[in-house]
Amino acid sequence: MSFHYKGASMEIYIPNDEAAQLMSAAEFIIRVIANAQGRAESYAARRESWACTQNDNYEESPFPRTLAGIIKVPSEEKSETVAENGLLKFSEKEISEMPKKIRKFFRSQGMTVHYRERTDGRYNKSYEVRYAKKPYNDPPISVSATSLPELKARFIEKLNDYIPNGDVAITIPSLFDGFAAFWFENFHKRKVCEETYKKSVVRYNQYIKPLFGNSKVKDIYSTSIQKLLDELSDRHRLEEDVHSMLNQIFTCAVKHGLIRLNPVGMCFHQNGEREHGIAISKADEKKLLTAYEGSPIQIVLAVMLYTGLRPCEYASAVIEGKFVKAQNRKRKGGKIEYKRIPITPMLRPYVEGLSNLPRINMKTLDRRIKAILPKHKPYDMRTTFETRCDECKIEDRAIGLFMGNNIGKDKKDAKLKKAYTDITDADYLEYLYREGQKLNY
Repeated sequence: MSFHYKGASMEIYIPNDEAAQLMSAAEFIIRVIANAQGRAESYAARRESWACTQNDNYEESPFPRTLAGIIKVPSEEKSETVAENGLLKFSEKEISEMPKKIRKFFRSQGMTVHYRERTDGRYNKSYEVRYAKKPYNDPPISVSATSLPELKARFIEKLNDYIPNGDVAITIPSLFDGFAAFWFENFHKRKVCEETYKKSVVRYNQYIKPLFGNSKVKDIYSTSIQKLLDELSDRHRLEEDVHSMLNQIFTCAVKHGLIRLNPVGMCFHQNGEREHGIAISKADEKKLLTAYEGSPIQIVLAVMLYTGLRPCEYASAVIEGKFVKAQNRKRKGGKIEYKRIPITPMLRPYVEGLSNLPRINMKTLDRRIKAILPKHKPYDMRTTFETRCDECKIEDRAIGLFMGNNIGKDKKDAKLKKAYTDITDADYLEYLYREGQKLNY
C-alpha cells in the first residue's frame, strides 16, 4: 500500500488486520485536518472526499479494492456540494409585497418556500429557490443569492415581474407624457364618453404637458403641481379638472409601481361651487320659441325646454311612442343607460307627427340662444324644465327620473328606476306618463 500526500509517497506492505487499523488512523487524521482548517462540514462529507485505489505495483495484495490503494488528501480544486433542503419563512410584511393572487396561498402553506444550500469550494456558499407551483410553473421561477434575506427579496421580485410563456410584457413608460398617454388610452377612455375624453386630452395638452411632459414620473414633486394649481386658482372649474386629472394619473402610476406615493395628495385644492343653470322666465321662454318659429331650431329648443335633456344627451334623443328616449350621459364606468321622458302637453304641439328629431351642433344652438337671450345658455333649459315641473306639482320621484338623477334607495324608488332604464314596464311607464301630463302652463 502506498500513501501520496502533496507529491511525497512511500510504500508499505502490511496484512489485512493491520490495514483496518491503518484506515482507522486515516480517519482520525481526517478529523484532525478538518478541525485545524476550521471547517464546519460533517465527518461524512469529509470522508467522501478521500479516495482509495489499488496499487498497481503490488499484485499479491489481499486487500479489497475499496481499501487497498492510494489515499489522497482532498484536492485544492473547487468542488460543489448541495446541503439539505431548508424552509425559507416570510414575514407578513414580505407577504404583502407579493402579488395579491398568491398571498392567500402562501399564508395557507405556512408562509414558507423550500430552498437549497449549495457550497462551492471552501468558503463560498449560496442558496437557491426553484418554485414551480401554478400559475408560476411555465416557466418555473428560479433564483439564487449568497444570503437568505437577499434570496427572499429576489424571490418576491421574480413573483411580481413574472410573465408566463406566451404572454407579451407590457412596457410602462417612465416619462410623464408617455405614461399619461398610457393612462388615457387604457383607463380614462373606458370611463368617460367620447366628448369628455376629447376635452380631457385638450386640457392635458394645453396645461399639463408643457410643464411635466418631458420629466420622469418619479421626478415630479408636490411643489411643482401646487404651483400649477395656484396659477389656475381664479378659474375654479378648470383648476378642479386639472387637479382631478393629475390625481388620477399619479394614482395609476402608484399602482403600476413607478412611484410609492401620490404627490397630488399633498397639494392644497379648494373645491369651488359649480355654477348651475339659471331658469328662463316664462316670458323669455315664449320670446325664444317665437324667434325661431317654423324652423328646426324651434323644435330643438322645445324638446330641450320640455324634457330637461342635457345638451350632450340631445344627440341620442329619439321619439318612442308617447316618450322621448335618450341616453343618460352621466353614468360612470362605461355603463349604458337610457331614460324616458313623456311627451307633455307643452311639447306635443312641436313634435306631433314627427318620426325623427332634427339635429344641431350645440355650439350653434348656444349662439342662437345668446342672440335672443344673451345671459342664457343651452344648459339653462334643463334648469327651466326642473323648475316648471316643481311648479306644476309633479312628484319628486318622477322629476328625478325625468332628469336622470340618482334617486333614493328604498324599494319603491328601485322599482321606479326600472322604467327609467332600458327595461320596459307598462305600469311604471304609465306612472311617468301620467305625471308628465301635469306639465301644462
